[in-house]
Parts: sequence; C-alpha cells; structure tokens
Amino acid sequence: MRHTIATLLISSRHQQLRYRSAIVLYLLILILGSLPRARAEIANFASGLVLHSIAYAGLTFLLFSGTPGTPSRRAIQSLATIALMGALDEVVQSFFPYRHGTVADWLVDCSAGTLAAALLWAYWPKAERAFHS
Repeated sequence: MRHTIATLLISSRHQQLRYRSAIVLYLLILILGSLPRARAEIANFASGLVLHSIAYAGLTFLLFSGTPGTPSRRAIQSLATIALMGALDEVVQSFFPYRHGTVADWLVDCSAGTLAAALLWAYWPKAERAFHS
C-alpha cells in the first residue's frame, strides 16, 4: 500500500496524471467558487484563508510533481503557474455580484504556493532517492 501511494505521488510514471489533476482541480475551484452561495456554505467548514492556503498548496504539489526537470525549474514553473491561476481566480470572482476578487486572496495563494514550492524544492530529491532505493 505504501509503495502504491509513493508511486502515485512521486514516480515519473504518473507525472502527467498529477499535472492534469492540477488543471482539473483548478477548473473545479473556478466552477464551484462561481456557484451562488457555494462559498458561503463552504465557509461553515473553513475560512477563506484556510481554503485558499490548502487549495493552492495542493495545486503547487501537483504542478511541481507533475512537471519534469530539476527541483529548481519545477519550483519556479509551479510558482509562476500558481500566481497566474490565483490571479485568474480572483478576476473570475470579480465578475459575479455575490463574489469579489481581492489582492489579499491572491497574496495568500502565492504565499501558500511559495511555501509549498520551497518545501518541495528542499525535500523532493530526498523523496525521489528514498522511492528509488
């Protein structure tokens, strides 16, 4: 079981699956976040800060692990993608009268992405070595 999870999360064999999952999850964030009252209902479980942090850190993991290259290249590319995704999310929200896009939310997205990318950059080589040994 542990090997199966590691294979899904670390191996290069499932890289494209992780990258595509990030895109699908992001689209779900955009769609579900645009539904009337959906955000208000989700707020019963977690604050916007928590939701944005978890969502964008998770997306960063999927993008980082779904992109080929060195850890540095992966971190930069995933962080740039997260910044664009977060900005687009806030722009989309600004089109709905019951939502509003904020720079503060975008900064939370970028901060969560930065923290996740930094941790992945630091620990990914160790995880890959452990997986392959």
